[in-house]
Amino acid sequence: MVGLSLGMLLFIMAGGFVAAFVDSVVGGGGMISLPVLMATGIPPHLVLGTNKLASSMSSLASTLSFLKSGRVDKKLVLRFGAFSVIGGAVGTTVLHWVPSGFLRPMMIVMLFAVTIFTLTRKQMGDKRTFTGLTGKTTLCLTGAALLLGGYDGFFGPGTGSFLIFVFLLIGFDFVGAAGNAKVLNLCSGLASLTMFAFFHSIDYRIGLAMGLSMVFGSLVGSQVAIRKGTRFVRPLFLSMSALLIAKQLWDFLQ
Repeated sequence: MVGLSLGMLLFIMAGGFVAAFVDSVVGGGGMISLPVLMATGIPPHLVLGTNKLASSMSSLASTLSFLKSGRVDKKLVLRFGAFSVIGGAVGTTVLHWVPSGFLRPMMIVMLFAVTIFTLTRKQMGDKRTFTGLTGKTTLCLTGAALLLGGYDGFFGPGTGSFLIFVFLLIGFDFVGAAGNAKVLNLCSGLASLTMFAFFHSIDYRIGLAMGLSMVFGSLVGSQVAIRKGTRFVRPLFLSMSALLIAKQLWDFLQ
């Protein structure tokens, strides 16, 4: 176990707050929280599980905030949340047998495509055009919940951004997409967290310390997104997508 000095505790909590603020709005908070955890000297095999504990606390807080605001389609996310749970549990289980690094190149390509597509569709996410499920959107959301839930449990970075993009594609505005994505992300995150706990891959002291600050960060971030709307969320989404691409590309080339 890594000792928690006052300086380290403040570092963890500051990093957690920033990560959760960003993640609650557009996803990608893991790009901040994972390096923070690694910098503390926590054993590598505990990093992902500890981050999952902290991020699950953050996801729960921001999910409740979005639910309270009425910006979540409750029937929709309840219908597809189970698929995210299944994906998250399976993904984390597989992670303990298969290294996840091979996913990095694919993730870079996918994020790049998402960013370019969103940039070229300037009206995308401005207004909600979703009127109900069709056969095509049901298949899309089922596949996305399963695959991205599995990705979240197995690797993780960018899951929230990918989920937001899926909801944008089927006609939600940016704030509604962020709220719905956060619920599905919470479902896969809790399932993944359960499996990390089963495999004893969590440092609870550090995870809870970071998680407490992430709760506050997620509450502030979700409220800012709800109040400022698409004009705030869209540029932040594009900026974080670009940063995620740059970070993952840098790690891949090292």
